[in-house]
Amino acid sequence: MRILLAAAATALVATPLAADHHATSGDLEAVLADGSRDADRARDQYRHPAETLEFFQVEPDMTVVEWGPGGGWYTRVLAPYLMGSGTYIALNGDSDARSYPDRAAEARSKGWVESFKEGMAKAMKIDAADVKAYEIDEVPDEVKGTADRVMIIRSIHGLWNGNEADTVLKGAYDILKADGMVGVVQHRAPADAAYSAVNPARGYMRQEDVIKLFELHGFELAASSEINANPKDPANWEGGVWTLPPALRYGDQDRAKYEAIGESDRMTLLFRKRS
Repeated sequence: MRILLAAAATALVATPLAADHHATSGDLEAVLADGSRDADRARDQYRHPAETLEFFQVEPDMTVVEWGPGGGWYTRVLAPYLMGSGTYIALNGDSDARSYPDRAAEARSKGWVESFKEGMAKAMKIDAADVKAYEIDEVPDEVKGTADRVMIIRSIHGLWNGNEADTVLKGAYDILKADGMVGVVQHRAPADAAYSAVNPARGYMRQEDVIKLFELHGFELAASSEINANPKDPANWEGGVWTLPPALRYGDQDRAKYEAIGESDRMTLLFRKRS
C-alpha cells in the first residue's frame, strides 16, 4: 500500500485527467464520459462512481478530501468535478513515520506532495500552486475544520494493517467541518468471518468492525448502502482480495473464473462527525 501511495503522481500523469477540466467542472456525467477516462471506465461497473458520490452527498461546490489517491482512479473523477466551484484536497500519510526497503522508496515517499502537485498540474494544465496536497501531519491550521467530505476508498484494511488507522481517522476528524462526513468503500468480509480470515493478509474487513472503528474515533454511522456489493464474491480467497480483478494475483490461472466474478464485494458507509 505504501509503495502504491508514493506512486500516485506518476499514475496521474500516465492516465491524464480531463484535458479541459473547466468543460467538465461541476458536471459529473460529463466527467465520467470524458475521453481521458477511457482506460478507467471498465471499472465503473464495479465501482459505481456516480451512485457512490450521490450516496456520499458530494456536491461540486464542496471541499472534498481524498485519502491516499493511490493509482488516481477516483482522483480523475473528483478533481475535474470539483476544481471549478469546489476544492479537491489529496491527503497522504506521514512519510517520517514509515519504514522503507531502500533509499529510493524513501525519496519517493518523502517527495510525494511535490510530485503529486506537479503531476496533477501537468495533467489538468493548471498551476501546481493551485493543487492542495498534504501529508496528514502537515495539514495547515487554516485548512482544519473546512472539509465537507473525506473519502477513504478501499483503504481501511491497509490503514489497520499498517497501524495508521488511529492517525488517519483523527486527521479526518480534525479536517472536517462540524457537520462533515466520511465516505468509506471497503472490501467486505462475511459477517461471521474469523479474524484470521480477515486481516492482515486478505484485504477484507467485517462491516461491524469498520463501524466500531469509526465510532471509537468520534464518528457515527449516518447511512449504509449496497451500491458496491458483489454477491458473487465469497470473500474467502487464500490470496486475498487481490485474487480478483483488477489485480488478478495469479495471472492467467483461472483468470476467466475471477473475471466472471468481478471486483470484490464492498461495503459503502457514510459516517458523520460527532460534536
